[in-house]
Amino acid sequence: MTVKKEEKTKKTDKKTITKTAKKSAPKKKNEYKKQIKTKSKMDPEMKKELFSPKIEKVTINIGVGEAGERLKKAGKVLQGLTGQKPIETLSKTTNKDWGVRKLMPIGCKVTLRSKKADQFIVEALSTRDNKMADYSFDDEGNLSFGIPDHTLFKNQKYDPNIGIFGMDINITMKRDGYRVKNRRIARRRIPHKHRVKKEETMEFFSKKFNVEVVS
Repeated sequence: MTVKKEEKTKKTDKKTITKTAKKSAPKKKNEYKKQIKTKSKMDPEMKKELFSPKIEKVTINIGVGEAGERLKKAGKVLQGLTGQKPIETLSKTTNKDWGVRKLMPIGCKVTLRSKKADQFIVEALSTRDNKMADYSFDDEGNLSFGIPDHTLFKNQKYDPNIGIFGMDINITMKRDGYRVKNRRIARRRIPHKHRVKKEETMEFFSKKFNVEVVS
């Protein structure tokens, strides 16, 4: 009899806990919404910081077109520039004219974030005298440009055993809230109002990196 009473008490305790949790959940949501409203009203500068565009990542890609020694040399160049081990890029289709088959390694790339990305951007823009064409900015607010010679970077000298490699640099921009498109549960599209625009990235790079946009 005592065992049955204990089981009944446990069941009643569970029910009371679930009821209290259900009652407290909407209260917490309402309190959280009130806090956000008060913060947004009190701090207009916080709104600007949250809505301002930010650098998500910098991708540096060297396309070789073939596997072998040239690809290894390109990987050494990227590792020397960024301090990170590069990843091989694979071909998506086969092309008999170029001698490329599907899933064949044809290049290498490195992805940089946070402080490393900012440092590399400063060095990369210095190779172009901090000048950038307006067509390098796309409608989504990203910036893409190329560097024909890796020896244009500081502390990079010509090595006859390696040769000269050019590279493509893509700077991906974001805004707070972009995580919605990448999360697994309840994935959503980013509305047009919240997307980073071309003019905003131009202004961002001109202020932060002293970039001169040339038309």
